[in-house]
Amino acid sequence: MEHAFTKYHGLGNDFILLEDFGGDLLSRGEELARMLCHRHFGIGADGLVLILRDGDLFAMRIFNADGSEAEMCGNAVRCLADYLLRQGLVRGPVLRIKTLAGVKEVEVVGGLYRVNMGAPDFPFGVGKTVRIAAAGQEWICHPVSMGNPHAVVFVDDVEGVNLAMWGPTLENHPVWPQKANIEFVQVLDQSRIKVRVWERGAGPTLACGTGACAAAVTAVRLGLAASPVQVALPGGELTIEWAEGNPVFMSGPAARVYAGSIDLEALKSGR
Repeated sequence: MEHAFTKYHGLGNDFILLEDFGGDLLSRGEELARMLCHRHFGIGADGLVLILRDGDLFAMRIFNADGSEAEMCGNAVRCLADYLLRQGLVRGPVLRIKTLAGVKEVEVVGGLYRVNMGAPDFPFGVGKTVRIAAAGQEWICHPVSMGNPHAVVFVDDVEGVNLAMWGPTLENHPVWPQKANIEFVQVLDQSRIKVRVWERGAGPTLACGTGACAAAVTAVRLGLAASPVQVALPGGELTIEWAEGNPVFMSGPAARVYAGSIDLEALKSGR
């Protein structure tokens, strides 16, 4: 049976969107993500977004390419907002989307999507850091939760970081109960930071919305940057606004790539 899908990306962080208003696909989320997101044997994406209904709201459930479920994804929620508006399923310019990290309010502003990401949380305590030593090197990690776990690491040159080595090393360290997304951050000036991301369950991605928020919040809290912060990611830039005691606001684009249909039963995993 053919199932319609739409391919989206937010600054190169790409997703497959499937409507699942009856909740029939949700129990297969892990399996479908592994098959559909495979770059060679599937459609190819960083994650799978299932679109559900929850009362009067639309809900987003997102699965990483390895099948693990994420609580929240800033790039994906912008993509979903664009999809819902294009399909005429909601009215703008403000809409609300339910996620495992709470209900997110999205506003269309000047062709971009401005998302109220909620207040950041500091699971180890405000100002607390975690030091991780591996292969003769020590990393100072700043834990931040944006509904999902992040570790922000400041470096002098993000391009000089061996992401393939240190990303999984830090992501899988036992100090993080549910693993962590890792952001390597270089401060360019008081209004701009440069970030490379190793996403939990996906690996290196061109952009990470919650990661950009975690990086900007940490830079502002430490006095290294001032809000609003332009976050330069490999796939483009996001604008992050945050003041102590307030929610984080993320502004950025969403791009529809193409739509198609696929036989979910006939698709075989290449893994």
